[in-house]
Order: sequence, then structure tokens, then C-alpha cells
Amino acid sequence: MIFTLLIKGIIVGLLASIPLGPIGIICIQRTINKGKLSGFLSGMGAASADTIFAAIAGFSLSFIISFIQEQQVIFQAIGGLIVFGLGIKIFYTNPVRQLRRHKRKQNNLLEDYLSVLLVTITNPLAVFLFIALFASLGVVVEGENILLSLVATSGVFIGAMLWWYILTTLVNIFRDKFRLKQLWWINKLSGAVIFTLGAVAIFGLLRLFWE
Repeated sequence: MIFTLLIKGIIVGLLASIPLGPIGIICIQRTINKGKLSGFLSGMGAASADTIFAAIAGFSLSFIISFIQEQQVIFQAIGGLIVFGLGIKIFYTNPVRQLRRHKRKQNNLLEDYLSVLLVTITNPLAVFLFIALFASLGVVVEGENILLSLVATSGVFIGAMLWWYILTTLVNIFRDKFRLKQLWWINKLSGAVIFTLGAVAIFGLLRLFWE
């Protein structure tokens, strides 16, 4: 029972992490520009937030879910602004300076972790994704068994962590093949995609108010 629940939790963590949205783009960009550890810790920020959402879903914290539903517009607005700001920052970042900092070991790894944690945590609607994934895979904990809920939640964290390790490892293998001009374009394209996604989210909310 416990082992099966752990495996199902790992599968949920993988399924929730694999889609390459703005978080995936950020992790790829940081792995190329700043190294595998920077990209992996950025992914761990997302994994930490996903684990919190999975815990809310797994422990059936209905009062938190209700609060998220009531305040979803505010969360979406904050998340859109943060994603937009991160995109602008990446767009105007000089990859040469990032490479020099990496060589001098001056990367701010805590900032890498916290920035992605913040972006991911401002999308609490992901709780409903985990509710759906738990239901589809039969991850159901009868009663209020805290131990089993912790096992399922731990599985989600392991699955998410495994995905970000695989992704950053694969990207890091080809990292040395990129030239400075290519890195410059990667920064521009990554930043443009990320701040466009943020702008789309903000515009979508503004349309709700206009209508």
C-alpha cells in the first residue's frame, strides 16, 4: 500500500512537471547560462511549490481550496506580473556576464531557487491539477491517515525533483556546444517567450474587467 502510493505520487510529480511552460524555459536558460546547479535549483523551487499544492490536495484542506477559488483573480494577476518581470530581466541579461560570474562561482543560487518558487506559488490553481491527477491515478487516502498523505506528497516531490534533474542534466550535456552569439539569442528568445506569457495572463484578466 505504502510503496504503491509512493510510486503513484512520483508519477503525479512527473506528470505535473513535464509540461514545458515558463518555468521549464527559465530552468533551461539558467542551465545554459549559469550551469546545471543553477538550473536544477530553479527546478527545485518549482518542485517545492508543487509539493505544497499536492499537500493541500492530498490532505483535502478544503478551507484553503475555497480561499484560492475566491482569490484566484488576485493570484493570477500577481503571477502574471512576476512572470512578465522575470521575462524582461532575462531578455536584458548579458549571458557573457553570467558566464563570468559562473566561472568566479558568484551565482546567487538561493535567488535562483526562490525566484522560481515565487513564480510557481502564485499559481495556486495548480492545486486543482493535483486533485485531478490524484483522482485519475486513484491516489485516495481513506479517512485522515496523515502517514499515507505524507507518503503520497513525498512521492510528488521525488517525481518533480527527478524530472528537473533529468531535464537539466540533458541540457547541460549540450551546454558547451553553444557559442556566445547563440547564448545571446537564447536569452532574447527565452525572455520574449516568458514575458509574453506573463502579458497574456495580465491581458486575460483585464478583459474580464472590461467585459
